[in-house]
Amino acid sequence: MPLRRGGGDPAFRIAPDGTVWRASRTPAGPGTLRLTGSPAAIEGTAWGPGAQWLLDGLPALLGADDDPSAFVPRHRIVHAAHRRHSGLRLTRTGLVLESLIPSVLEQKVTTIEAYRAWRLLLLQHGEAAPGPQGADIPRGMRVMPDPRGWARVPSWDWRGAGVDNKRASAVLRAVRLGARLDSLADRPAEDAAALLCTVPGIGPWTAAETLQRSHGAPDAVTVGDLHLPHHIGYALTGEPRSDDETMLRLLAPYEGQRHRATRLILLAAPAPPRRAPRMAPPRHH
Repeated sequence: MPLRRGGGDPAFRIAPDGTVWRASRTPAGPGTLRLTGSPAAIEGTAWGPGAQWLLDGLPALLGADDDPSAFVPRHRIVHAAHRRHSGLRLTRTGLVLESLIPSVLEQKVTTIEAYRAWRLLLLQHGEAAPGPQGADIPRGMRVMPDPRGWARVPSWDWRGAGVDNKRASAVLRAVRLGARLDSLADRPAEDAAALLCTVPGIGPWTAAETLQRSHGAPDAVTVGDLHLPHHIGYALTGEPRSDDETMLRLLAPYEGQRHRATRLILLAAPAPPRRAPRMAPPRHH
């Protein structure tokens, strides 16, 4: 679930009956989207000022704009994953800030820490997900703050969420650009990545993680990740430790489709064996 930031994400919920709920801040305002049905026939319902925007973007969200026909598996494990997950499509949200902010929160920390920060900040400073009176929207769903709301988050709430000054400052610089960053959704992924990287605190890792979701960019490979090179290297060579240079060399046959290849590898191949216990998140007082 590339759009869900952990099981407790206030902006994304999956109900016991399989219904998917997503709360977003669109260019038209906040909106809540409900998806029901089956993979063969999905029905969307939306509420709030951003409802029509969400419904207009639903086909792209479900991968209608994605074209996997150019992808050719070059490794046995990728071929098996491609056959097993033949319906895989890359999602395109069209919302740059919505993907950028949680990606910034994920810089240089554990996934658990980043998901906790996103959850706390939305619960404290987001707004209730819109819906009609009596709608069965899951309790506690929140839409992320608008740029002004992010700018008003006090320093002690950033710290309470475990976000250091470097990451908080990067978020604040991004939200000052607001709509200008969201307008990058209409630019090619390569151009959008270059422009994102001109914002201090946003580098290639963060740009790739953002564009994989906002643009459905099939070649936005994540460079600079702590674990991904090891996972790719282990899957394709059996070596438990790799680096970015090795990962890019192994993914070179998939030029133009490296993110798709990575997704398939992550779906099919186990992670390399750990050399140490999982790092515990620090305690914040």
